[in-house]
Amino acid sequence: MEQFLISTLTVTLAEIGDKTQLLSLFLILKYKKPFQIALGILLATILNHLATAYLGVAISDLFNSSYFQYFLSLSFVLLGIWLLFPDKEDDVDNRFDQFGIFAATCVLFFIAELGDKTQFATALLASQFQSIWLVTLGSTLGMLLANIPVLIFGEALIKKAPLKLFRALAAITAIAVGIAGFIL
Repeated sequence: MEQFLISTLTVTLAEIGDKTQLLSLFLILKYKKPFQIALGILLATILNHLATAYLGVAISDLFNSSYFQYFLSLSFVLLGIWLLFPDKEDDVDNRFDQFGIFAATCVLFFIAELGDKTQFATALLASQFQSIWLVTLGSTLGMLLANIPVLIFGEALIKKAPLKLFRALAAITAIAVGIAGFIL
């Protein structure tokens, strides 16, 4: 259960102010269909984070040494530092609109997550905890917890959210996990 909760917390905090949250804002302002968008986010995140968690566990199985634990710990510390820097907003690709709101959301979210901080965090968490399913479920819930309020409250929420505070909390969480890895 610890794996699930830490994954949920880490991804929720890391997602605040992330480009996929900005994508959620764009999609809700464009389509005004929160349920279809939320389902698209859910499916894209499950597929992306399941593959990512699987890869994280597979890689850790290749490197079953104490050095790999240090590498993971250092990676969490570096992730924490990376989280302090906001993402740049990418242009949204409109060519997927022809497939409908749900499909467009799935494709755009899946692509937006490639190489993203939350994808990296998911791989590290799965590698550390050796739990594909609990990390995938936790990181998916974290993605939804960060994006569903954007779909419901839209632009007003983004304007009032203290993004620097959330980035700092996400950074502290990742760095703490990294330090704990060095100590334990």
